[in-house]
Amino acid sequence: MIESATSASSIAAMLKTLQAHGTQAAGQGFDLPGSTPVPKTDFSDLIRQAVSQTNASQVDSQNTAQAFERGEAVPLTDVVLKMQKASLSFEATLQVRNKVLKAYEDIMNMPV
Repeated sequence: MIESATSASSIAAMLKTLQAHGTQAAGQGFDLPGSTPVPKTDFSDLIRQAVSQTNASQVDSQNTAQAFERGEAVPLTDVVLKMQKASLSFEATLQVRNKVLKAYEDIMNMPV
């Protein structure tokens, strides 16, 4: 078993495979063979999406509460659940903002 792994042809084949994987990794950013490449997203885009989802949750909660107040057939449990989801989403967004601002302040206060 060891003799077949250390033969010249086996070593050459392994070296060729490693070189092929190395060029593939360098060209595609460590994508697995046969997988679809993941689109690259910017941090600001992720934050923008999170804030937009939080806003949508707030608007949906408000619309559901207003529909309940108008007497439409909206269960109270749906109203409370959507309000809690919107509140939790807002709190999470606020905490992320606080952590990012704290990290920015820490970086700005670092001695050079």
